Amino acid sequence: QVQLVESGGGLVQPGGSLSLSCAASGTIVSTYAMDWYRQAPGKAREWVAVITTTGSTNYADSVKGRFTISRDNAKNTVYLQMNNLKPEDTAVYYCSSGGGGWGRGTQVTVSS
Repeated sequence: QVQLVESGGGLVQPGGSLSLSCAASGTIVSTYAMDWYRQAPGKAREWVAVITTTGSTNYADSVKGRFTISRDNAKNTVYLQMNNLKPEDTAVYYCSSGGGGWGRGTQVTVSS
């Protein structure tokens, strides 16, 4: 059974940084593309970033240049480093495995 557990969310001021983690069990993060999504209140879930099995990455235009997705195969964990955060980045952030499975999400709030 695939389990994905996100952590690292919190409250941060505009311009600040947070690093999210997605710890996986029941699947190996290097064998599937892994994605981060987010959902702001009252809005549809939005794709944020992907890291493929070869390690290539891609980002939504709204986060390009500010967010970095990475993977630690030894820890079976995927990360999302978020810099220069903006209030519009406020959302619940979820990770997802291309092999199936979603985490429960971690709340990120950007506010002064």
